[in-house]
Amino acid sequence: MKPFVVHSGITAPLNRANIDTDAIIPKQFLKRIERTGFGQYLFYEWRYRADGTPVADFVLAQSAYQDATILLAGPNFGCGSSREHAPWALLDYGFRAIIAPSFADIFYNNCFKNGILPIVLPDQSVQRLFEQVELRGSRILTIDLPAQEVRDADGTVYPFAVDAYRKKCLLEGLDDIGLTLRHEEQISVYETTAPFARSIVSSGV
Repeated sequence: MKPFVVHSGITAPLNRANIDTDAIIPKQFLKRIERTGFGQYLFYEWRYRADGTPVADFVLAQSAYQDATILLAGPNFGCGSSREHAPWALLDYGFRAIIAPSFADIFYNNCFKNGILPIVLPDQSVQRLFEQVELRGSRILTIDLPAQEVRDADGTVYPFAVDAYRKKCLLEGLDDIGLTLRHEEQISVYETTAPFARSIVSSGV
């Protein structure tokens, strides 16, 4: 998993509440077994018409936001089903962070496991950021995870809270597999000695 330390990027404004996981990655695209390849289907039913042509006024179709790596959204982002494909699609598209007033719990947890930083800010702060991005055209935001700050183009700082353990994992780029592999030596020792120990027990020695 790629570490997240300090990230500056274009911010795409998606000012909608209750964006559910079926909107993020529609169910017809869940047949893939790999974690990659889902980015092309992100927000598919909002990005494309039935004939496959782009919806020109959708934010990700606009040239100013096509290289966005930060998503700014409304409250209760990621609600609905618990599909892990939703953060997979966001990450595969290129998003490293999502800023919203609130998140659905399971989606929020899945983001950390997949290298995405979900940032909860007060609704007033999020609305101010929407104004910066949409009305003033200041599309670049900087997210400083060590300092736990979001900084916009005019220098305004928005502090955010994050669990210390999750912060450490993101800073070091450790997902569940990476955390397990930190104990690879002990696991190897166990796998080597465990069969012998079990044979002794079963033989009654």
